[in-house]
Amino acid sequence: MPSDHPKSSVLIHRMNTTATDSTAAATWNNQVQQSPTAAVQWQTPLPCSSQVPDHVACYHTYAVGQNQCCSAVIRQINAPVETVWSFVRRFDNPQAYKHFVKRCNVILGNGEVGTLREIHVISGIPAVNSTERLEILDDEHHVISFSVVGGDHRLANYRSVTTLHQEADDDNKTIVVESYVVDIPQGNTNEETGVFVDTIVKCNLQSLAQIAENLSRQNVSVEKYSQSV
Repeated sequence: MPSDHPKSSVLIHRMNTTATDSTAAATWNNQVQQSPTAAVQWQTPLPCSSQVPDHVACYHTYAVGQNQCCSAVIRQINAPVETVWSFVRRFDNPQAYKHFVKRCNVILGNGEVGTLREIHVISGIPAVNSTERLEILDDEHHVISFSVVGGDHRLANYRSVTTLHQEADDDNKTIVVESYVVDIPQGNTNEETGVFVDTIVKCNLQSLAQIAENLSRQNVSVEKYSQSV
């Protein structure tokens, strides 16, 4: 990487602060999340220092139960939003940048909300497969969300939201925010669960950054890249 090209940075945060009530956040949770059966808190796992705009942060607000872990990873990528989004939006092809995914089969739908995919992971991960449902795909605001609805794994009731927005005053930099809420597996702590999932998300976003930044520097179209791999 050229010396005058700043490296992407990763910030991982886990916070237990109850989020301020938000109409947009409440709408999102009413649409996507099931009604909790235990005492919950509204949480937004984003620190004030992240400077994520309110219209983006509202998507990262969750109703979190007592036995759930909620966290977020924030990454700056030195590439335009549209370049990064062209990979993130592909619900049918997560292995394009998620290297823990061995293969993905769409089992219902054609990429619209409600589409189901079956993910098979590589060996070494404490899971075999995961069935996932597309909850949000917003090309205008660059938001994608999915929930885990089945499979052989330990991450029950996993829900994830990924948003992209442009770095202020720089259309060649993208801020990716990926947040999630998940049940804490029996025998594990909140911290252990968060460290494990954060590590996977961090690795995925690192891979995403490398691919998108290389394409941006080389002026290679996403279509040509897809044909070459």
